[in-house]
Amino acid sequence: MRRIAILTAGGDTPALNATIHGAVERANQLEIEVYGIVKGFGGMIDSRVPHVRLNPLYSTIPELDPRLGGTLLGASRTYIDPAKTDELKQVMQRLSKLELEGLICIGGDGTISGMQPLTEYFPCVLAPKTIDNDLGLNYLDECNAWRRVTTPDGRTDYVYECDREELELGEIINFAVPGYATAVFVVAQSISRIRTTAESHRRIAIVEVMGRHSGYIALGSAYGQPDIILLPESRMDLDHVEARVRELYDMQKHVVIAIGEGVEDDQGNMLGAESFSVDPAGNVRLSGAAEALKAMLCERLGDEFFISRRRDMKATSAIFTRKVGHTQRGGRPIQFDRFYASQLGGKAVDLINEGRNNEIATLQWSDSRGFYVDSIHANKMCDRWNHIHARRLHPSFYDSHRMQPSKLGRAFLKTIFDNAIGSDDVEHILNTAFSPSNLNNRYQSMNVDVHKRMQFLD
Repeated sequence: MRRIAILTAGGDTPALNATIHGAVERANQLEIEVYGIVKGFGGMIDSRVPHVRLNPLYSTIPELDPRLGGTLLGASRTYIDPAKTDELKQVMQRLSKLELEGLICIGGDGTISGMQPLTEYFPCVLAPKTIDNDLGLNYLDECNAWRRVTTPDGRTDYVYECDREELELGEIINFAVPGYATAVFVVAQSISRIRTTAESHRRIAIVEVMGRHSGYIALGSAYGQPDIILLPESRMDLDHVEARVRELYDMQKHVVIAIGEGVEDDQGNMLGAESFSVDPAGNVRLSGAAEALKAMLCERLGDEFFISRRRDMKATSAIFTRKVGHTQRGGRPIQFDRFYASQLGGKAVDLINEGRNNEIATLQWSDSRGFYVDSIHANKMCDRWNHIHARRLHPSFYDSHRMQPSKLGRAFLKTIFDNAIGSDDVEHILNTAFSPSNLNNRYQSMNVDVHKRMQFLD
């Protein structure tokens, strides 16, 4: 194999450049040229196919720094429509003109689906990325736990019904996806900082974290020690939440709640979905689970709850919300993400070089081996209707009564985070946080230098 391409699709994560770097370094060893397609699948739909040579003379370009968050190639949520056969043929003709022999896509479950039309004509593999840690399976045949239903308004939907009460950590397919560890690091810090405000002003803080329908980030927020953690996989019992809030407030004069953006009420309705408008990836926009919970608690507790406790404020002031937001997806990746993203990028190159197609590089864990890279065919991730679903947090990871991670959930987190931060992460903060050069020089965007290297199809 002489030349391959690589692209990043979907939302950004902290470890994308690290994955690209790992792939390019492995390609250098194998003397394979790597072209970086700019702006994901959208770059292939563009007739000019903007691209960057990432390893001229099998030497990695200096702009590709695994310590930088985001992606030097840019990303988009544009995907190739398999129904547009003419467009698909044009894409294949462009790849042929570039003399490409394989494609590595870095992305999540949406990227796997977007990659499928190309796998019919061209070797493609996936290197995983997502802060949500929802790319994979809790156990090998979990895809059969999904069933297809018709909603009252006539839409087709898919419902997950977990058929396993217990789980061994070694069974998990794709244990931790690059980007997840850094996102949890950011969330834990944010909750710790918000805690001091809630504690000082005797208030109730509701902190909303990302993850959509998967509660891995919310589970990881336990490192920030929130009093209550609410996950999308466990329907919220409002009576239980209210009782616990009252108990905690009377004891410690403040409460901190971490809530996943996809949390559902006891009827299965998402708290944060006010409408069925969708984002560019086709997902229902989640407008704010934290705000919805605040409204519920304000109604339940009322102003009298705070006034009777000599708090000179109404419920709407005493309860406040914050979204950690896009800071979860950005910034320098911590050591765990940098290292294993690079390993998975290298594994993707090996898969392509071995002639594999429609394979996913995975990060596995076992008691005997610790973490190691492996792969799985994308078909193993599909349900009976050929859909790939975002992985749900297994019920055994969460104690719904305590509203905290269970014993197994804590074991899962410790496996990832006990050594997730390296000494170089600490040194980076010491050397850069208040560096005088930050005052004297404007931010140097990698986009400027990468643009100088950009080439186009004639």
